[in-house]
Amino acid sequence: MPVPRVRRWKPLALAAAAVLAGITVPATATATTSPVPAPAVTAVSAYDDTYYKDALGKTGPALKSALHTIISKQTKLSYSQVWDALKTTDQDPANSANVILLYTGTSRSKSSSGGDQGDWNREHVWAKSHGDFGTTTGPGTDIHHLRPEDVTVNSIRGNKDFDNGGGTVSGAPGNLTDGDSFEPRDAVKGDVARMILYMAVRYDGADGFPDLEPNDRVDNGSAPAIGRLSVLKQWSDEDPPDAFEKNRNQVIFDKFQHNRNPFIDHPEWVEEVW
Repeated sequence: MPVPRVRRWKPLALAAAAVLAGITVPATATATTSPVPAPAVTAVSAYDDTYYKDALGKTGPALKSALHTIISKQTKLSYSQVWDALKTTDQDPANSANVILLYTGTSRSKSSSGGDQGDWNREHVWAKSHGDFGTTTGPGTDIHHLRPEDVTVNSIRGNKDFDNGGGTVSGAPGNLTDGDSFEPRDAVKGDVARMILYMAVRYDGADGFPDLEPNDRVDNGSAPAIGRLSVLKQWSDEDPPDAFEKNRNQVIFDKFQHNRNPFIDHPEWVEEVW
């Protein structure tokens, strides 16, 4: 059943925007802080004149191809380097010793990275089994879709496709899951969608990696596909980029991979490509 489109402000916007504006935020601020509109982190128009200049004016396959060429120019990280990168890209704006976990939205110590219960680990938003690319340098280490997450919640999500519905995820209020799909909390639905669509544009079968594509089904198994596309498009529309997501994109560009997620800079391109 289609879900009504309702725009939501992201809960992390206040803390992220405050840090960017130089405002002090109480250390107790969490993902449940009252939402407010967030300012843009960067002037996207500057990148239109430079980074995106070869994509402007294009639509459909031509736009997708142009964006692929643009974002494929990147520095690649090893899987071990991802640990330190995520401590910077996902740093809690209210507590520099912590990272914000993707699905739970909670703040956890950077030092609690690992594989034990209570730790956070590296969640592949595009599940690595969907195309069997593993953790080798490339899609398996691309931090545009790798995020910190609680070990247990990461295991619950597993390699499920994304869709609406299911039962409550223990330890992660606002997230739902069933036998073949996972629905993230409202505040990061758009983040998840834009990460998936970035991967589909960046990895098109070249460089020895599979051609990753979204489709409109679940239970994709090991195919280099993930769904549901119609739901992901809806999530991107309902949950536009906030200050935290934009800042993350900028940090990846400036400090690590030196490429951008175009759907954060230009969310309208989701509809243009798909």
